[in-house]
Amino acid sequence: MNKTALITGATSGIGKATAHEFAKYGIKLILCGRRQERLDTIQKALSKQTDVHTLNFDVRDKKSTIDAISSLPKDFKTIDILINNAGNAHGLDPIQTGDLDDWDAMMDINVKGLLYVSKAVIPQMTERQSGHIINIGSSAGKEVYPKGNVYCGSKHAVLAITEGMRIDLNPFGIKVSAVNPGLVETEFSQVRFKGDAIADSVYKGYKALQAEDVAEVIYFAISRPAHVNIADVLMFCTAQASSTIVNKDL
Repeated sequence: MNKTALITGATSGIGKATAHEFAKYGIKLILCGRRQERLDTIQKALSKQTDVHTLNFDVRDKKSTIDAISSLPKDFKTIDILINNAGNAHGLDPIQTGDLDDWDAMMDINVKGLLYVSKAVIPQMTERQSGHIINIGSSAGKEVYPKGNVYCGSKHAVLAITEGMRIDLNPFGIKVSAVNPGLVETEFSQVRFKGDAIADSVYKGYKALQAEDVAEVIYFAISRPAHVNIADVLMFCTAQASSTIVNKDL
């Protein structure tokens, strides 16, 4: 596939797995993240399979996001696929005791960061009248669960923005998709619980989705024929029936 993809949050989890999956098919990669050492490691590993360029910035920072993407060298300037994957969850508190800094982090990264990156990339897609944007949402964007309040709100916003993008970009022939995983075994819980030991118990007793499982679905979506758009995917592991029901005996 002779295309170029920009992936945010590419240093771990779903973003890193997606980079590896895309590299198998020769897709040129622009890998974005906050940890340059990790970006360098991934670039070294994948450059045997495809061309890789890294961008070190924080999606929460509007100026550095715009500047980084506008700094791309000529060979990487044409972005065919945008994977808005950068996101996080901070804390699991009832609304009345929630931490304002946690709320800011979730809204700034999950919602505003997605918008900043999209704003930097969409104009070239509308000009060419082609492109594919995949926003990584969550089952938390489909239903609200106890103590999920602001995180669920941020992921509901991602789905609403995705639908709005699909409508507004429809005249330009640009595909817009959402991939919404349930429980995925990544660093997600370590971040959410701030390194607390409880994070280790989240994935015990059942087989959660793996980052590679989600990456395969993302590749499936971007590899469909021109007339097919996988608009919205909700993914659970077999043990999960909803945000609150998980069979830990499987």
